[in-house]
Amino acid sequence: MELQAKAFKYGDDINTDYIISGKYKFKSNDMEVMAHHAMEELDPEYYNKVKPEGGFLVAGKNFGMGSSREQAPLVLIHSNTKAVLAKSFARIFYRNAINTGLPVIECDTDLIDDGDQLAVDLEAGVLRNTTKGTTIPFPPLPPVMAQLLADGGLVEHFKKHGGFNL
Repeated sequence: MELQAKAFKYGDDINTDYIISGKYKFKSNDMEVMAHHAMEELDPEYYNKVKPEGGFLVAGKNFGMGSSREQAPLVLIHSNTKAVLAKSFARIFYRNAINTGLPVIECDTDLIDDGDQLAVDLEAGVLRNTTKGTTIPFPPLPPVMAQLLADGGLVEHFKKHGGFNL
């Protein structure tokens, strides 16, 4: 599976409250509504920039630290974030992202700038920065995780296969 989009770059230690503020936790269960507030603590225009054509959220170390709320990856999905690329992820966010169908890629993001056009081949483990003409390798996802993403997340996988058949 290859994904193509523009990079929207942020820094290190982006916690789940930056992804979706806790003040919205009980205001709505509608992820389309909540998606309008994705990343607004760091970039109030994130939704408006990403929603029309989609984009990659690019970050540094320790992306998704904090709470274990599934709303964090879900609002990114509903904002049209195609994948999150970061140097490292908080484990609970990483697992929640895969379970909800959001690709997460651990790679060196130093050579990616805000606005770069990227192409990501999840199976091959290759990220191409088409703006700069560079390639960044990353460890491909294990087959079980790739299958979950292809099916749209864990719940959709169970619906499709009637269980955990990989």
